[in-house]
Amino acid sequence: MKKEIIPGSTWGQALPLLPLRDLVILPGTTAPLLVGRSHSITAVERADAAGGLIMLSTQKSSLLNDPGQEDIHEIGCLARVVNPRAWPDGTLQASVEGLTRARISSFADTGDLLMVTLEKVRETTGVGIVASFRMAKKLLEKYTGQKTTFSERAAKALLDEEDPSCFVDKLAAGLFTTVEEKQTHLETTGVKRRLEMVIDKIESEIDIHEIDKTVRGRVKKQMEKSQRDYYLTEQMKAIQKELGRQGGEKSELEELAARINKAGMPGDVKERAFKELGRLEQMPPQSAEGTVVRNYLDWLLDVPWDKKTEDKMDIAQAERILNEDHFGLDEVKERILEYLAVRTLVEKTKGPILCFVGPPGVGKTSLGRSIARAMGRKFVRFSLGGVRDEAEIRGHRRTYIGSLPGKIIQGMKKAGARNPVMMLDEIDKLSSDFRGDPSSALLEALDPEQNKAFNDHYMEVDYDLSDVMFVTTANVLGAIPKPLRDRMEVISIPGYNDEEKMRIAEDFLIPRQIKDHGLTTREISFPSKSLAEIIRHYTRESGVRELERSLAKVCRKVARAVAQQRQASAGKKGSAKPSKVTLKKGRIAEYLGQSKHREELAEKRSGAGVVTALAWTETGGVLLKIETIILEGKGKFILTGKLGEVMKESAQAALSYIRSRAAEFGLAPGFYSKIDIHIHIPEGAIPKDGPSAGVAICISMLSALQKIPVRHDVAMTGEITLRGNVIMIGGLREKLLAAQRAGIKAVLIPRENERELLDAPESVKKKLRVIPVGHMDQALIPAMEKSPFKGIAPAERKTGVANEDRAAVN
Repeated sequence: MKKEIIPGSTWGQALPLLPLRDLVILPGTTAPLLVGRSHSITAVERADAAGGLIMLSTQKSSLLNDPGQEDIHEIGCLARVVNPRAWPDGTLQASVEGLTRARISSFADTGDLLMVTLEKVRETTGVGIVASFRMAKKLLEKYTGQKTTFSERAAKALLDEEDPSCFVDKLAAGLFTTVEEKQTHLETTGVKRRLEMVIDKIESEIDIHEIDKTVRGRVKKQMEKSQRDYYLTEQMKAIQKELGRQGGEKSELEELAARINKAGMPGDVKERAFKELGRLEQMPPQSAEGTVVRNYLDWLLDVPWDKKTEDKMDIAQAERILNEDHFGLDEVKERILEYLAVRTLVEKTKGPILCFVGPPGVGKTSLGRSIARAMGRKFVRFSLGGVRDEAEIRGHRRTYIGSLPGKIIQGMKKAGARNPVMMLDEIDKLSSDFRGDPSSALLEALDPEQNKAFNDHYMEVDYDLSDVMFVTTANVLGAIPKPLRDRMEVISIPGYNDEEKMRIAEDFLIPRQIKDHGLTTREISFPSKSLAEIIRHYTRESGVRELERSLAKVCRKVARAVAQQRQASAGKKGSAKPSKVTLKKGRIAEYLGQSKHREELAEKRSGAGVVTALAWTETGGVLLKIETIILEGKGKFILTGKLGEVMKESAQAALSYIRSRAAEFGLAPGFYSKIDIHIHIPEGAIPKDGPSAGVAICISMLSALQKIPVRHDVAMTGEITLRGNVIMIGGLREKLLAAQRAGIKAVLIPRENERELLDAPESVKKKLRVIPVGHMDQALIPAMEKSPFKGIAPAERKTGVANEDRAAVN
């Protein structure tokens, strides 16, 4: 395009302005435009009618549809409109020829278009422009020889251009790709500076091309080498197949060797791994033994040897996490915080081995997860219930097909760190048979002095378990073998009383069930009285599992009602919000049916031969009614109610005590030979055993023999000896809770159990008068309505029972 001479009258006259979006037109270039905005179409039409001159200037932001003066670059390109053509869709197509740079000196908005007054931009050449011009042409020749951005015809036309300004503008139009680069070039008035910018750009493109060419050459060589290696490898496979010894892949063996070096194994284990790798290299991959060796190496590499998680040493944060997850359980929380405190003072400590013993549903298993979260450790759990094979713990020998490591090593692989919290659930449910004793296999793992060199039968190398924090759980401590129990720190987790269950339900269970069932507190609520009713009449447990199931059942029914109400009102405008369900006490049966358990209450009236005893079960404490009647007979001693051998022996001991003190009790010599004594404990379908009912049986028999009523609001527990001594029993806390629930006012306990009252809930201590006794003489007076001793008033006999103890149950 030949450079056009701009008449001097052009400068200073008003010309239409065409704002450009994402486009910069440079002088000496031609470009097609598709115009769609109404003011832009008007500008093109006005320019075409007035001689074709128009000002092209780029918008600063392409998002503006109606730009103003401040939204348009001051320097643009004065151009000529060529062949404008309207299209049926309302747009207009035209070509524009860039003529020269121009600066907008003034704006005029006529309403339908922008008119501008222009002033000429003076270009400068600068010293050394000829050298820069030649340099640019030389680089262009080199560049066009490498890339096809410019056609040969366009490149030839550029190289024939003698005007440096026209040359550099035309070259920049094809070389620069971004609007910013082109606008910067347009606003640069120095021709030499524009040449330098173009030279830098061409050199950069040439360097990129050289690098790209080098990379493509390397890739091609690598592909050729890979194809060659593949061809040779396939030939080797074919040869080895013909020889009958098709071996393993070299790359796979090298990968295994690299993994062994990076695994952080101890020296002897690493030596064993490389020895097995050498054996694997000599074996055909399809052989059965090769598969065994490969599996063994995989287990060696998958077990964490040097990977450890960093313990969280923030004791306050750990305490907060433990309190968030569980209510109460102060002894367990205190033990964990003590361990963390020691870890902050001592860099290397032995992992504690804890055993949580308690009834089902009190949170033993979930407590393990909470401990791991508080310490920032991994958590793994496996159940030992029903495990009767020693190999489940220590692994199978590799000589067996399908052999695997034991559960402990499997747990370490799952954890991925050598210091997890590992929970061995239901350790009291272990069994044993001809395949071995799993509890004996645990002795090494749960011994802090030995588990730093735990040897699994499958791994056959020592593995350090000293950083593992073992946590075991059990329901009954007596079912754990003594040598195993001796290695663990036993922490008893007692059952919850009604107040504690209320707190747990309100703080943990109800919010979780509401969330799990897609409800909100605006749709359901559980008043405290209703919760108490559910706890007392729909659950009978030491934990809260049945309570949570009952709450879930209520939430399911409410969720169904809410979902049906929402579906029925879908699409209806102004439909009412679902009504809130408040589970009042009278509506519990509607959601949970009739109550499952009758409330255990103290007898309303005192009676001869009827005594309230306290018993312990796995689900907590219960009341036990003991009834005795005296019949004419020949000295028979009848015991009914499905009693165990220990309870029968306690009854025999109680009878012998009464016979030895017959004269003091005012009973005739040989009284037992002329009567039959029948002792019955109701709920005969339920097995009952244990020595702690000895005191109650003795008082029941003496009351029936003397026809002296036993106080109905007094309960008792304790084992009796032939001399009448009352000795220690177990489960005191649970028994006291049962007495409190039943409305008992006073409880007789063995004096040896008196120290356990420190751990009893404060609510129990406030509502119950606990009377420790060391001998039957001390138990008879507060339990019976009058003294059973012949001719001696209660206050006159030195029984060791204070008068206020007797007054406490009046």
